[in-house]
Amino acid sequence: MQSLTSAMQAHLQREVTSLATCWKITRRDGEVLRFTDHLEDVRVDGEHYLARSGMLPSAVTAQAGLAVDNLEIEGMLRDDTITQDALLAGAFDHAELRVFMVDYAAPDAGILHLKTGWLGEVTLRGGQYVVEVRGISAALNQTVGEVYTAHCRAELGDARCGKSLAAFTVSGSIDSAEGSFAFTDAARSEANGYFSGGTVTFTSGANTGVRMEVRDFRQGRFGLFLPTPQPLQPGDSYTVIAGCDKRFDTCVGRFSNAMNFRGEPHVPGNDKLFETATTRS
Repeated sequence: MQSLTSAMQAHLQREVTSLATCWKITRRDGEVLRFTDHLEDVRVDGEHYLARSGMLPSAVTAQAGLAVDNLEIEGMLRDDTITQDALLAGAFDHAELRVFMVDYAAPDAGILHLKTGWLGEVTLRGGQYVVEVRGISAALNQTVGEVYTAHCRAELGDARCGKSLAAFTVSGSIDSAEGSFAFTDAARSEANGYFSGGTVTFTSGANTGVRMEVRDFRQGRFGLFLPTPQPLQPGDSYTVIAGCDKRFDTCVGRFSNAMNFRGEPHVPGNDKLFETATTRS
């Protein structure tokens, strides 16, 4: 239960209120954006909330139990705040969101907290975006613990994997591009599939700083899972990290990291459990 100031409590008890909703978005890179649905900008606790955002929230719901709270925010794409390129590049993925209300006639008289959460799935429709807001209770839907699996449960380069990525990271430049989905670097001599499942980060050109997953790699050609925000161009530079398909053979043959393999490739699976005399190899 939140604590309200006496001024805010008195304001809420009035027959006519002058409340404005404010949103504070903190991206993972540290950039902070502030908006309000009031007709004019509002200043709260020394922070400036812009009135030109064009954001429209759905009704805010909160559950007393463990059900997931619901909230969506719809808005117009703007060149000076939330852009299509930034959304496609994942700049707002998992950004923290704080939603509250203030008396726009006396914004320092206290706030009415509505929701704290994180931005989830983003949908683009023409010049608009719709973003899902996941509340704190959404964490309760995550799987806790691990199960036996033939594939590794670690991510390449993380603390459990323990493998340094420096030796598996290379740089290059694009020789030819296929729109936003694929490009070729003729200088690449790695085996087919070496970068499949890896990540590529563009270091120059219109997509500078954009990080994408590699779908497949063959004879110097990189295919991407998703399109880049801007078309790829010959001469654009990049860095790419080798891919890991989480199989034990790959861990041994490509990364020489069998001691840190976080899977159980030799534990019998369902195929062994349901084996019969006619299916036994």
